[in-house]
Parts: sequence; structure tokens; C-alpha cells
Amino acid sequence: MIQIQDLVKSFGHSYALQGVDLEVSRGQFLTVVGPNGAGKTTLLRILATLLRPTTGLVRIDGLDLPSRSAEIRRRIGFVSHQSLTYGKLTVEENLTFYGRIYDVPTVEERVDTLLNLVGLQARRHDPARTLSRGMQQRLSIARAIIHQPSLMLLDEPYTGLDQQAADMLRQLLQTIAAESRTVVMTTHNLQRALEFCDTVAILAKGRVVYQAEVASLTLDDLRQAYWHYVGNGSTGKRAET
Repeated sequence: MIQIQDLVKSFGHSYALQGVDLEVSRGQFLTVVGPNGAGKTTLLRILATLLRPTTGLVRIDGLDLPSRSAEIRRRIGFVSHQSLTYGKLTVEENLTFYGRIYDVPTVEERVDTLLNLVGLQARRHDPARTLSRGMQQRLSIARAIIHQPSLMLLDEPYTGLDQQAADMLRQLLQTIAAESRTVVMTTHNLQRALEFCDTVAILAKGRVVYQAEVASLTLDDLRQAYWHYVGNGSTGKRAET
């Protein structure tokens, strides 16, 4: 599903990614951990077609970025720190708008299903800008899955969620994992990193420095690997354990 070779992304003289090599099989759930400044968000934004690579190969579902971005976008659901919704539109209008963009059949039924799934049925007629941070993230998740994408990209999806919303997200990730969709998620929390994924990778200073199958990995193993490659957190924020 994802093939990355020698991916470099620079912003002026600063390098966010410095030669990333990574492959994600169809149906695989990969979690990427690493400190702030490691390049996690940059990597996901490139996969989501929101940033162009400086150099290197990025191929999704057999399609090359950036030349096939429009086709790739229809296969992707992306959840980030920004909700990517419209504040003046109601919750229902946001989901209906995105559903029509993706040519979702019976979009009204799909919107109803998602509103119940993310617990926003009672707020369906409220403008998105009136929602709390946690509820906006719920709406963002519903937006990302309305077209039932084959690839889910989740950048620190638990950020800003209250406990109820975090539990909802956890159940949703469990459902996604059971459906064998391809998922790439970033997180600071090492324990959450191991919950649903098949493979975990550590990104540090713009490079994938470690990758392992979760079936043969304990939390202590991941902690030791993290501190071996990241050290005392000099590359950014310390991971939560």
C-alpha cells in the first residue's frame, strides 16, 4: 500500500526528513513513535498529499506522489491536529459536504451512521465552530472515514480528546484494525502505540531508526529501544509511557 524510498523533505536549510525508507503492506497497522521534531507530522502530511516531497519516491496503492495526488486523495482518510472542517457549517453540513465530494452513495444515511458512531447526533445542527476541542476531533474523525478509505492516516489522534472521546477513538481504531484497513498512526504514547498495530517504528531526526513486529515486542522492549535511539529526549518532547 505504501512504498517510500530515500524520502527527503526540507524547509529552506532545515531538514524535517532525511532519507526515510519505509514500506507498509496492504492491511497493515503501523504506529510511528518519536519525539517532537522527529518528522512524524511531516511524513503523514506528505502521505496525505498536503506536502510535496523535496526528493525521493513516495508511492501509495501503486500511484506515485505528487503526480497522482488527486487519485490518491480519494483513497485516504486523514486525521490531524487541524479538524479540516468548516466552522460556519453545521456538523451535519460538514459531513454531507465531504460525502458529496467523495461521491458517497446514500450520503444522508452515511452521515446518520457516523453521527451516532462518534456521539454527535445531538449536535448535528450546531455550527462546527461551537464544538469543544474534543468534539471537533470527533467530527474530524467522522469526516476522515465518511468515504470508507482504504488508507487511514492519524497524526496524534488522541491530542485534545476528553476521556469519553478517547474511549470512542479507541473503539473506532479497534474496528478499523479488525477490518484490515491500512493504517499509519503517530503517537507519543508508547503504550498506546502497541494497542492495535502490527508494526511499530521509531522516527528520530528525520529517519526511521527502528522497526519491529509487535507480536514479538513487549512494552519494555519498546521503551528500551526508544531510549536507545532517542536518548534523553534531546530531539524533542519525551515520550509518554
